[in-house]
Amino acid sequence: MTIPDNSVQEAKRQRLFLLLCGIFLTNALIAEIIGGKIFSVEGLLGVPPAQLLIGGQKLDFNMTAGVVNWPVVFITSDIINEYFGTKGVKRISFLTAGFIVYTFITIFIATKLPPAQFWLDINNTDKEGHPFNISEAFTRVFNQGLGIMIGSIVAFLLGQLLDVFVFSWLRRKTGSRFMWLRATGSTLFSQLVDSFVVITIAFYVFGNWDMKQVFSVGSINYLYKGMVAVLLTPILYLAHYFIDQYLGKEYAEELSHKAMHEV
Repeated sequence: MTIPDNSVQEAKRQRLFLLLCGIFLTNALIAEIIGGKIFSVEGLLGVPPAQLLIGGQKLDFNMTAGVVNWPVVFITSDIINEYFGTKGVKRISFLTAGFIVYTFITIFIATKLPPAQFWLDINNTDKEGHPFNISEAFTRVFNQGLGIMIGSIVAFLLGQLLDVFVFSWLRRKTGSRFMWLRATGSTLFSQLVDSFVVITIAFYVFGNWDMKQVFSVGSINYLYKGMVAVLLTPILYLAHYFIDQYLGKEYAEELSHKAMHEV
């Protein structure tokens, strides 16, 4: 029995949406889980500390490990918006936020479980022979705290909704042209808000930072995200090329047109 062409196209569309949602959800969750580690960009590159003067403070590029995965979330969000519209992005964004809450709750429960004695015994020293409490280390690494959890959720949803709005507004203004503008422009705008919301809630509202520290660290985070947004532009075009090849250019353009006029 021959499957109608429209059924084949619909199957491809659904598989593409599932793949993109899987990439989006997985990278967002990983970014939240590993976000507790702060690393030195200068140390990674083997260069001297930047000592940038921002807000009256000299700051180095010390970043959360979550920045490794967040760029993938940005670019995947723009691709979903391009082919599946604002409804597609909002659907996966709210679903991801729910799973982030579930992840934090599960991690919190895991940190409260009593450790097995043999596990403590066989891990009671580090590689240099110093005393080591693996249960305490596990708790410190994974238990992000209420402030960071709330800040992460609010910043994620607010950033995604702003990204959707700006992306759609720019697409209505430019049509199918200037894909780089709507992708980069929406990311730059949404991450300006995201970069400051998460640390304001986590470290100003629930912590002991002052607004000067919030501005300084938020500026470093945004500077990084802005550079990444620009550098990812060629990858965005490459992804669109392969998607158009997979769906068929005519059908891909039809999906993009529908997404552009979605209310």
